[in-house]
Amino acid sequence: MADVFVSYARSDKARVAPLVAAIEAKGWTVWWDPEICPGQDFDRQIAAELKIAAAVLVVWTPHSVESRWVRGEAREGAERGILVPVRFERADLPIDVRTLHTTDFDDWGDDPLSSQAQEVMRALGAMIARQRALQSATAISPSGPSAPARGYARAAICVLPFANMSGDPEQEYFSDGITEDIITDLSKVSALAVTSRNSAFVFKGKHVDVPKVARELKVDHVLEGSVRKAGGRVRITAQLVNGSSNDHVWAERYDRDLNDIFALQDEISEAIVKALKLKLLPAERQAIQQRGTENIEAYNLYLMARQLYVTSHEGDERRAEGIVRLCGRATEIDPNYARAWALLALGQVILRFLHGRKFDAGLVAAERALALDPTLAEAHAVKARVYSENRQYDAASAEIDAALRLDPDSYEVNRSAAYLRYRQNRPGDAAGYFEKAMTLLDTDVNSASMLISCYAAIGDLQAVARVAEITLSRAETILKQDPNNAAAVGYSAHALAAKGEFQRFKEWMKRALLLDPDNIKSRYNFACRLASHLKEPEAALELLEPVFENVSIGLLNHAKADPDLDSLRNDPKFTAMVKAAEARLAVMGEAGSLSAT
Repeated sequence: MADVFVSYARSDKARVAPLVAAIEAKGWTVWWDPEICPGQDFDRQIAAELKIAAAVLVVWTPHSVESRWVRGEAREGAERGILVPVRFERADLPIDVRTLHTTDFDDWGDDPLSSQAQEVMRALGAMIARQRALQSATAISPSGPSAPARGYARAAICVLPFANMSGDPEQEYFSDGITEDIITDLSKVSALAVTSRNSAFVFKGKHVDVPKVARELKVDHVLEGSVRKAGGRVRITAQLVNGSSNDHVWAERYDRDLNDIFALQDEISEAIVKALKLKLLPAERQAIQQRGTENIEAYNLYLMARQLYVTSHEGDERRAEGIVRLCGRATEIDPNYARAWALLALGQVILRFLHGRKFDAGLVAAERALALDPTLAEAHAVKARVYSENRQYDAASAEIDAALRLDPDSYEVNRSAAYLRYRQNRPGDAAGYFEKAMTLLDTDVNSASMLISCYAAIGDLQAVARVAEITLSRAETILKQDPNNAAAVGYSAHALAAKGEFQRFKEWMKRALLLDPDNIKSRYNFACRLASHLKEPEAALELLEPVFENVSIGLLNHAKADPDLDSLRNDPKFTAMVKAAEARLAVMGEAGSLSAT
């Protein structure tokens, strides 16, 4: 099995060869097979190698974008979450992979130490490390009966969001939590390829045609079901459907005491594995059964807090307060619940650094999480956020590297990595992580909005236009449910400015300020747009004045690194605002978090 499958057009062999050499210099094996002759065996070998590669590197050029083979291989890599795209000559990317961060290689000069090459090597390294960790955890021996054979094609499944049948929209967190847990459990089965949460949740609340879903997501089977929670009882129905024939492969209804929810989730996962005639390895069975807590009340509180986090944004102070309260109670009930400690730490970071609240900075809770579970990537990511806010970038980078090794597909990890690179004035690197975060959580409008700034900073106007459309689409979804959501209005305004629709931007900005005139984060973001897109420094400074009078240490540090404000850096009024804010925060005891830019 090769570590990296390289997809490219044969006419581009000369420009691909130096990139392959750079990968092989890292000690990784590459399958790109420039000499093999075409034919049926060739097709089979391509399919087999593609299925078992740890990473797929696609080289987009004006030639390769026309190749249906390259496009198909790219889709396969994207669906497995292992695609690393690079581009030459600003090739026009296929529409179904445009949301993925793509590294432009025109100026890399065949230099493996170039920033472009290093960015790609980091992405490949994370994917290869994940694959090797999985092999170490699941393989009994390379030739043993339980190990997948070379060329083994994994069964593919999509777990659709379980419907909330409780008659109470407030119980949505529970049905979503059950769905996410089943996705996570099945993802631990090496013989099974599981569609990501983001792709599955596109179908939330919709009537679906299972064969159509299976074709769109290229899966063999679809799992759908419902959850009804009332009092101390829970009823879960689940059915596994063949994606081609629409026949039920397995179906079951469970009516249990709520305290049996953990055993019930294990039963469902194992029943699916059995129905698909797959082998569940001992290490995989053990991994599935590790819930982090055996206390249903603590678990329920954690699911509530998790739902608050994934359905809100970090500028929502009340949601962050709710996360801290819920996780605080969960850790009181079960002091050994590592995931609750990690989410508590994240809530404290948001309140402390973004909203200037006198909360613990989150480091103690993150350390407690890691003491309980050293492999918890999210806890390392929170530590990175704390170190980054304190401008301890070497320590932050070490924590992010550890988090990415442990779980490169974690939403929180990618968000933390993105913000760290942004603070380090590395917008190109930040963009890759924001892109990944955006694909991992369909409700994340902030990452899409941040990508506008990242791509504007590196001059990629095509990417700016693309992520502006994504920002508008996601904000529109929020506004359909809550037309007076000031944050969503603000995100829409940001995207309109990026698209050059400046009159509409100003209209939406006024609307957002009327809805929430004291929202510091919104005023800051509007000032960024006025400074960077509209070139109206005086209007930007007017908006920033109350921001800096009340700015938190986290937002101040962000402002110091934000390329959107570069045009104001030498303005005496801006300089005075920054110095006054630093002096105020120093008096409040924030001096340790301040340093010269």
